[in-house]
Amino acid sequence: MAASLRSSWWQRWRRCLSLQDGSRIFLLLLLLGSGQGPWQVGAGQTFEYLKREHSLSKPYQGVGTGSSSLWNLMGNAMVMTQYIRLTPDMQSKQGALWNRVPCFLRDWELQVHFKIHGQGKKNLHGDGLAIWYTKDRMQPGPVFGNMDKFVGLGVFVDTYPNEEKQQERVFPYISAMVNNGSLSYDHERDGRPTELGGCTAIVRNLHYDTFLVIRYVKRHLTIMMDIDGKHEWRDCIEVPGVRLPRGYYFGTSSITGDLSDNHDVISLKLFELTVERTPEEEKLHRDVFLPSVDNMKLPEMTAPLPPLSGLALFLIVFFSLVFSVFAIVIGIILYNKWQEQSRKRFY
Repeated sequence: MAASLRSSWWQRWRRCLSLQDGSRIFLLLLLLGSGQGPWQVGAGQTFEYLKREHSLSKPYQGVGTGSSSLWNLMGNAMVMTQYIRLTPDMQSKQGALWNRVPCFLRDWELQVHFKIHGQGKKNLHGDGLAIWYTKDRMQPGPVFGNMDKFVGLGVFVDTYPNEEKQQERVFPYISAMVNNGSLSYDHERDGRPTELGGCTAIVRNLHYDTFLVIRYVKRHLTIMMDIDGKHEWRDCIEVPGVRLPRGYYFGTSSITGDLSDNHDVISLKLFELTVERTPEEEKLHRDVFLPSVDNMKLPEMTAPLPPLSGLALFLIVFFSLVFSVFAIVIGIILYNKWQEQSRKRFY
């Protein structure tokens, strides 16, 4: 029943987004007023509005490398007419796309329209792409084109199995990881030691659209996919107790090595979700400053000591010298008294 409601709403929502502005607004009002709006995860939850400062769609205005762009490209990423190509089907390429505006939404849903395709045959393609919600942006590295030991959330669409003894897992594979900056992504084991969960997702060389949705509501992380051409969301990952700070950045990245694929992003659409909370939930859902997952032990980060200012360094040196002189004077006085007492003994 829930799946059919999700499918019905998804078809109507997609149809609505394809209309002109006037018809779109009218149809949205009909949908929301009919009581057949978005499916509910918590009491009173609805799609409130498409957050354009965090969303991206054709014709990709506001994408570039300048400081005035809402989205920045990095590495080999290129803007095309129908998509943004993170990496071409060539070896040793790396590209990324990052939102310049930090997201301060409390509850949100990110819909990602993507396509992975190339000339490589079975198990001769790679490496996949990642979707990020992290503290740092535009930091190239080995984790699907992004830095290792990131702080935040990473969702990976991994298309190549690195672990040779892997038999029970079929690739491509979607997984998720929450990191406080202390964990490394284990490439040799396809991220298994640190993943929150995952599912198989056959997404390469398909002739229809493929979508991924990441929903974060009441510290509940849900990842679903629409990859069968049926306009239906299928569950992939569901994890309660995920604590993500506000003010992080959305982005997506990809990397190729000896094997390659075209990794394309067609759109990224972020929706703000409105959720009613009880007073008890308000207390429990206060802002956090470091990502974590309930019942999952993450190594604690040791914060580096702040560098000393010039004045602080001068005071430390000055008082150290004063203390040294004072200690020397006291030592001389004690030594002289000891000598006087020694002479009196002899007389």
